[in-house]
Amino acid sequence: MIQRRHDLKRGALLMLAATALFALMSALVKLLGSRIPFAELVFFRNAFALPVVVAIALRRHATLYTRRFPGHLARACTGLSAMSCSFYALTVLPLAEQTALSYCTPLFVIILSIPFLGERPGPHRWAAVVVGFLGILVIALGQGAFGGGHPVAEGVTQAMVTLGFAAAALNGLFSGMTTMLVRQLSDTEASATIVLWQSLLMSSLSFIALPFLWVTPTLGEWPLLLAIGLIGGFAQVLLTEAYASAQVSSLGPYSYTALIWAMMIGWLVWGDVPTLAMLAGAALIVGAGLYVLHHEMRKRK
Repeated sequence: MIQRRHDLKRGALLMLAATALFALMSALVKLLGSRIPFAELVFFRNAFALPVVVAIALRRHATLYTRRFPGHLARACTGLSAMSCSFYALTVLPLAEQTALSYCTPLFVIILSIPFLGERPGPHRWAAVVVGFLGILVIALGQGAFGGGHPVAEGVTQAMVTLGFAAAALNGLFSGMTTMLVRQLSDTEASATIVLWQSLLMSSLSFIALPFLWVTPTLGEWPLLLAIGLIGGFAQVLLTEAYASAQVSSLGPYSYTALIWAMMIGWLVWGDVPTLAMLAGAALIVGAGLYVLHHEMRKRK
């Protein structure tokens, strides 16, 4: 059993840094997504992050030795699926909307806790799930995901918007599965070992799709691709360390700061002004997530 320290201040600072870096990475993905296929971006995100992960893992004397390779492989598959859905959603949805929808992960964690952990969510949790998914519906309707809306960018059709919302929801599902798998792995595996296996396996798996969709990046795009990988890799390490430093329930509120970064970047770079539907939907999703965290903390006390 791996012994975890509980340092809320350290965990909060790491979480704040990780969310800011992930928001920056998402902006770069959206910037390149109009020309480079999202699956190719997924590969570069993982491949260029690998040196960062390996360097940090070696510094902490992490090894690849494990008795739980199937668990690492399953975690890599769900993580790769979540990243692919997230990257596709970024290419067709405004940055703030995609970020808000990514907060549905805790809602899926509640649902997945039934088959994974054998838990029986009470009425408080189910109420939060209903409210959270209502928030997703509000954002989707405001963006015209079910028809009657307008493309959010040049070259983006209504069908792509609808598919983007479906991908954003699936991102929450796969991320929830990843969270469950990481919880199980963390019982016996060090955080650096988990991230190292994740990076190696996700880089290898994402490479398989390259021959079928390759678009050669321009000279000016290579530095941005490198930045996506380095920023994403460093952010992932910070996030894993944050969860290793303090309880997940105590760190949840800090993760929602990514929405602030996303709205700022979207407004400054693409001129995306948050709509009333987006703000209302985000408030429902974030409120549901915070309510779950508050309920969990009260129950533990």
